[in-house]
Amino acid sequence: MIRAFIVCASLSLAAAGGVAHAQPVPAAAAPGPAAAPAPAAPKAWSSMSPQQQQLLQSYQGNWDSLPAERQQALAKGSQRWLSMSPEQRSSAQQRFTQWRAMPPEQRQVLRQRWQQYKSMPPEQQQQVRESFNRFKQMPPERRTELRRQWRQMSPEQRRRVMQRPAAQRPAPPRRNQR
Repeated sequence: MIRAFIVCASLSLAAAGGVAHAQPVPAAAAPGPAAAPAPAAPKAWSSMSPQQQQLLQSYQGNWDSLPAERQQALAKGSQRWLSMSPEQRSSAQQRFTQWRAMPPEQRQVLRQRWQQYKSMPPEQQQQVRESFNRFKQMPPERRTELRRQWRQMSPEQRRRVMQRPAAQRPAPPRRNQR
């Protein structure tokens, strides 16, 4: 479930052509050992709802041998899954299938982009979300054209475009609409 969200967010960032294509986060800006969260406490199987237990039944036999972080992630993911509508579940399942089909190198790139996004200030994250929402509302042909133009840019051209405020970025030429 968490992976599906990472995929969705990463694909969203990549599709938006936004900050997701920026340079990798320097090691100095990445959270260090001092920023590491406290170790997760083990999650007792009995503390989960019957619906969560049913959803995670394949883990029941070895639940106590799982690392506490994994237990917490599974419990949180199962709760999130149960709170989704059928449409959201279908969409998440589709994204997860796409994630599993990706080569490991591509998954690693997406994980790095997700970490880069999470390291941004909240205002910058909001700008990325707004850009993505504008992108989603465009006609499919327009999105395809923007992706094509982005892929044709050199890394230097992309960097220059991304350094400009969004309001100052040139809009790619539109096709004549009749």
